[in-house]
Amino acid sequence: MRSMFSAVSGLKAEQAAMDVIGNNVANVNTVGFKASRVTFKDVMSQLIKGASMPQDNRGGTNPQQVGLGVAIGSIDTLFSQGSSQRTDNPLDVMIDGNGFFTVGDLTGSKSYTRAGNFGVDSNGNLVTAGGLYVYGWQADSTGKVDTSGNLVPLNLYNKISKEAKATQNITIGGNLNANLAVNDSMTYNEMIYDSQGRTHIINLKFTKTGNNTWNLEVTSYDPALGATLNQNGTITPVQILQPTQISFDANGNLINPNPNQNNGRYIINLSVSDSDGAASPQNINLDITPLTQFAGVGNEKDTIKEVSKDGNPAGTMEGFKIDQYGNIIVTYSNGQNFIIGQLAIASISNPMGLEKVGDNLYKLTPNSGEAEYGAAGTGGRGVLNPGSLEMSNVDLAQEFTNMIITQRGYQANSRVITASDTMLQDLINIVR
Repeated sequence: MRSMFSAVSGLKAEQAAMDVIGNNVANVNTVGFKASRVTFKDVMSQLIKGASMPQDNRGGTNPQQVGLGVAIGSIDTLFSQGSSQRTDNPLDVMIDGNGFFTVGDLTGSKSYTRAGNFGVDSNGNLVTAGGLYVYGWQADSTGKVDTSGNLVPLNLYNKISKEAKATQNITIGGNLNANLAVNDSMTYNEMIYDSQGRTHIINLKFTKTGNNTWNLEVTSYDPALGATLNQNGTITPVQILQPTQISFDANGNLINPNPNQNNGRYIINLSVSDSDGAASPQNINLDITPLTQFAGVGNEKDTIKEVSKDGNPAGTMEGFKIDQYGNIIVTYSNGQNFIIGQLAIASISNPMGLEKVGDNLYKLTPNSGEAEYGAAGTGGRGVLNPGSLEMSNVDLAQEFTNMIITQRGYQANSRVITASDTMLQDLINIVR
């Protein structure tokens, strides 16, 4: 009897559906897991009588067919976004949107994952929980990342220390009080670094010489090193020759030094050197463009302040973090931050065509398309949520509902087999 074979195919199909449901429920707490679903299709039907066209005195008839059962139509992976689980672990990261992390071994074999629970091995390599290397682009010595280059395993210890950098540029802002009397002054101390990371203090003294005119004296003296600094080169300690004159217009804006020689910036060139020869002479550009002169601004704003400054002492690695674009940023003991690399996010045209291979990994197939690599937040790729993990997208309410439906379907097919068996038994009893 065909009904028994059809029911058997139904049992097999419902069992496969229950297997998928069971796997979904088992992975309800798996990081980055994507649920699957089963769809069914009918199999070929046996034609009992073909269709006929209308005749002169009789209408047409439809075909008469008996179905031969059911088969699995597809088992699809559902790539809907999973919920965010906050961990505050600097190496935990989730993709908010499309894309996959790229991981692999040193043979060049790559896999893809949504699970961003990364760690660091003893060699400083960024790795998955299963020990695979996380791929991306390593930054150059200046912290620039070329996302068009080849992917490499990311290493966090390739920049374990930060070398000292001499101060070369200082920008000073604030307001000089126009109400000050002639010969009154305002001062400001600024710390700078030499090429060995040692600190020096320079003193800026603004002395009013007339309406809208001031003299700027810049000096530095380090008793331990005998270092001096001024606008004209090395001189005796705290002595100034030819102070720089600065002028403001009636609106309180700088008009001197001449900005036309410095692309619209008011730059004063300074030079510093050490008498003991420990450090090479360094030149510093002092930009006073943001400086203004107004009256009655108030004590809190009648100040001189640093706007920006480069240079830093030497430092050692203290920690690292990943930003929303996948940049891996190292923090150093000297307060500096440095980009050492960037995570590669793979964009795949047909994610449902990927093959699950275990360990939260996917492999490319002929139907998935090739992976295209880029930075997070570009080319339709999602941005990253640092310090968080993507939870499983399994919906337990939906899975339990599907479980009930599948169970009833299995029971119904079992009942068909029982009924068919009873009919066969009745047929056998006829011949007694």
